[in-house]
Amino acid sequence: MPKTVFLQTSIKLQMSKEQIDTKAEPNQSGNTGSFVQENSKSLAIIGGAIVALVLLYIGYQKFYLAPRAEKAVNEMFKAEEYVAVDSLTEKAIKGEAGSYPGFEAIATEYSSTKSANLANAYLGGLYLKKGEYKKAIEALENYSATGSPVIDPLVLGMIGDAYSELKQYDDAVNYYQKAADKSPNSLTSPVFLKKAGLVYEEQKKYDDALAAYKKIKENYPESQEASLIDAYIARAEARL
Repeated sequence: MPKTVFLQTSIKLQMSKEQIDTKAEPNQSGNTGSFVQENSKSLAIIGGAIVALVLLYIGYQKFYLAPRAEKAVNEMFKAEEYVAVDSLTEKAIKGEAGSYPGFEAIATEYSSTKSANLANAYLGGLYLKKGEYKKAIEALENYSATGSPVIDPLVLGMIGDAYSELKQYDDAVNYYQKAADKSPNSLTSPVFLKKAGLVYEEQKKYDDALAAYKKIKENYPESQEASLIDAYIARAEARL
């Protein structure tokens, strides 16, 4: 539930008796007081507008987003069941008329919800599997990072995969590096470092490939990729 915090500020303007007696020039506080007095009506209008915006935002969150988010979660479960089944990929994407929506509908109809955000990640992966690489990139770029140490780098890595399939290697390696650096961990980082290395080799950038492979060996020695990385290191070194 959103919490509303009301902050109330008060400004006290003081002028010492000595200043009044000596008719001193108005200081900074005096100028501020004059501004407040001359513009009190405008300030009241601005203050009221801010309060109205806060209340509008709270109402939007509570009465619009929250019910939509709950409905999206309830409608998403069927599509999630079909994700891992190749023969049901199209149903996961499109849904079934009159029965349940697919990820496309959820991403569109429930935008600004967590379910819609996750639906974009699912869509990107499914389009990638179907070979629809431009659609995959579009869906994955609509995903907003949530702080997940697994999903966030995977989304970036899948964008890299799509660009790699399109032979846009500069874009591919850029996303692989982003994926490897996003929430560094021994599960996802070495996977994308290796993919970056392979793309660098395709580009004949063997120095960069070697650096990526060595990073796996040095930073993620317990990973599955590290167990075979010496062969990749040797190959890159031989091509320098």
